[in-house]
Amino acid sequence: MKRSIWFWLYFVIAIILSVYFATRIVMTYMGRGEIAHVRRISISADMPNKDLTSVAAAAAVAPGTNAFRTDLNTINARIGAVPGVRASAVRRTPNGNLSVRVELYQAIAQWTDGLQYYPLSSDGTIINRPSDVRTPGTVVFRGELPNDLSAITSTAHSMINNLDYIEWVEERRWNIHTTGGITVMLPEKNPSDAVASLLVLDKNHGILSKKLEIIDMRDDARILVK
Repeated sequence: MKRSIWFWLYFVIAIILSVYFATRIVMTYMGRGEIAHVRRISISADMPNKDLTSVAAAAAVAPGTNAFRTDLNTINARIGAVPGVRASAVRRTPNGNLSVRVELYQAIAQWTDGLQYYPLSSDGTIINRPSDVRTPGTVVFRGELPNDLSAITSTAHSMINNLDYIEWVEERRWNIHTTGGITVMLPEKNPSDAVASLLVLDKNHGILSKKLEIIDMRDDARILVK
């Protein structure tokens, strides 16, 4: 008899809980209750102190929007299309709010079309946030680009005071164009060594200040000038 009482007690409790949660689910889907609506969107990035206003604008979810009728894939696609966003993820939290996490490209240089300057990531991605002004102390590229700019960007910084822009030639090597109008033709292999030799020549002989058109450093055995 005692077991029978406990059985029916648990049975009644189970029925009550089932009805409660079923009612909550139906009310939420119909847009009733707190968790049925988006009250806030939290946005975070993999880099600190970044302006995420454009990401919030792309999410375009107004307070009070039905949380469970919001298409997260559509929101994620809009956020992923924001210039500078490398990857993104949008998820719905248990309280009905939305959480957005973005990975951003890190600009290490600039690319120019001759009119405007675009942030450029280390993998050669040109970020569509142009500026009319070149950022001081920044390496600038033109033309087509390979998939890895880290090494040449670091190398080019050593002669940043004489650097106009860098150009990828024949999909295998670099030309450096100086502010004095000289084209420095770097070798395919070890361009950093060639730049180091060029800086020694400039320190000892002021070669970058001379009236030259070309400094050809493609041959390890000799340097040709024109």
